[in-house]
Amino acid sequence: MKFPKPIAVKELAELTKSEIIGSNTAAVTGLNEIHNVESGDITFVDHEKYYDFTLKSNASFIIINKKMDAPEGKTLLFNSNPFLAYNFLAEKFKPSVKSNKNVDETAIIGERSFVYPNAFIGAHVKLGKNCIIYPNATIYNYCELGDNVIVHANTTIGSDAFYYKRQATGYDKMHSAGRVVIADDVEIGAGCTIDGGVSSDTFIGKGTKLDSQVHIGHDVRIGEHCIIAAQVGIAGNSRIGNWVTLYGKVAVNKNIEIGDKAVVMATTAVPKSLEGGKTYIGYPAVEARTFAKQVALIKMLPDIWEKVKKL
Repeated sequence: MKFPKPIAVKELAELTKSEIIGSNTAAVTGLNEIHNVESGDITFVDHEKYYDFTLKSNASFIIINKKMDAPEGKTLLFNSNPFLAYNFLAEKFKPSVKSNKNVDETAIIGERSFVYPNAFIGAHVKLGKNCIIYPNATIYNYCELGDNVIVHANTTIGSDAFYYKRQATGYDKMHSAGRVVIADDVEIGAGCTIDGGVSSDTFIGKGTKLDSQVHIGHDVRIGEHCIIAAQVGIAGNSRIGNWVTLYGKVAVNKNIEIGDKAVVMATTAVPKSLEGGKTYIGYPAVEARTFAKQVALIKMLPDIWEKVKKL
């Protein structure tokens, strides 16, 4: 999430009651969780396991719960609870907006686009030309859809990220300050759920088609002309290349990449990144040729066992 204009780090430190370590005159240009930070962004870290990763990231400003010297080019904000401090900033600069109309008055609806009765279009939504939004579809605040996008009934676009911080008393919810951005010529089936980004964008590329009952997690980026069949689930912050095919009930883990033109067969579990241009199957996913060899060997095991018993 980028701020409308740079904000002095001193101001953010005062808002979060944090102690500045490093330059107190620098300006912050945006707010992002660690997987999507850019130069000028502020992020947070609250676990020693991730200190090094965060301190070496592109973030220029880091809210941290340990006093230490600021690395060159970075400013630290010491705070006993970085998650709450970060969440406070996310809510302040991207507050929730409520609407009591089916199509909010701030939404922009493109020429020749049609919104069926009982669909909901939230505040500051941008809908391109020639789109169709079927009944009971819901598009949350700030989302953007390109031209020729079709959203079928009962689909939800822009729901909150499934992102919680475990505390001694339960779970604190991360305020979702991101959006969903959908490019031209995308079709989304019935009953799909697409989460908005934590602080950046969940993105679906041009020409991609989603079957019914697909779930896309927060900050996922899907390339162009992908085919995603029913009941596929893609966990947060994963990257899907161009011309990728995911058949029914494929499960994709968080923070991984699937390369261009990969094909993943039905019910496959994808726990780690996959190279493009290959076909995968299995639990966990392996190349289809490797899987076929494994199955052939398994079929031979009874005969091998009988021979072993006779030795």
